Amino acid sequence: MRVHLIRSFVRNAAFGFAFAIAFLSSPLAYCATWTVHTQPSQLVNGAPFLLQITPATKLASLTGTWLGHPLTFSYNTATKSWFVLAGVSIETTPGSYPLELNGEPSAGKKAVAFSRKLSVGRTKYPQIKVALTVEKKFTEPTPEQLKQIDESKKVKEDYLNRVTPYREWNGKFAAPAEAAISDVFGSQRIFNGKAQSPHQGLDFRVPTGTPVTAMNDGTVLLARPLYYEGGFVVIDHGQGLLTLYLHLSEFKVKEGGTVKRGQEIALSGGTGRATGPHLHVAVRWQGTYLDPERLFQLQLPKNN
Repeated sequence: MRVHLIRSFVRNAAFGFAFAIAFLSSPLAYCATWTVHTQPSQLVNGAPFLLQITPATKLASLTGTWLGHPLTFSYNTATKSWFVLAGVSIETTPGSYPLELNGEPSAGKKAVAFSRKLSVGRTKYPQIKVALTVEKKFTEPTPEQLKQIDESKKVKEDYLNRVTPYREWNGKFAAPAEAAISDVFGSQRIFNGKAQSPHQGLDFRVPTGTPVTAMNDGTVLLARPLYYEGGFVVIDHGQGLLTLYLHLSEFKVKEGGTVKRGQEIALSGGTGRATGPHLHVAVRWQGTYLDPERLFQLQLPKNN
């Protein structure tokens, strides 16, 4: 009897030791101490979000992918965490999607990887059918005007798809003008009786000549007139995030220059495909348009 008990004890001890070794060497055991936090906590289609990561070990850099988009994180020394601005396209269906992360530790150590699924819900955007009348050249352009449209399209394809991986934005994004909002993200547009794609930005009810300010720090990517946009300014804030300002009457900045949040960049107007004076602004993240109002609501880190 005693011999049997001893053998049983040895077998159980050996099994427990082997299980402990397997658990400690498992990636799941190593990754269990990673912390993933999003702001807001519930991700929805058409919305930006702040992603904060606290890894299991000290890293020299952190990158990743989300919904097919590359992520390049910045480090916050105060919280000892990594952060990046990202987004979810308005077309994304509800479900769980993988976040893939890759960390580079200090020299001489192996790279680490981590994966977690993030849940995306659906939000309802106001489907306001706005019937608008614009000049015929915007709905039935001539061959010469089609050439101008094509030239503008090439400019946008070149500039608006650029991704600067490193962050330039600093702290919260601010509204570009103090005025009432006349149209919101996601509403249905109907020009001269023809339905267009959902509204991809935010309209401010301002008269011509109203100062327009940068929503955050960045570099001026574009400052020129285009066919539909009229006077057009685009600011690159890094991490693939751009802010767009349309229908401007006068430029106050030049392409390639740097700006700070709140700096005057232009005067509003009614140029391009506009029914009258107003300021249209948009937020574009790596080719995806996001709701500007939701970006303004995020509490974002400042430079260390």
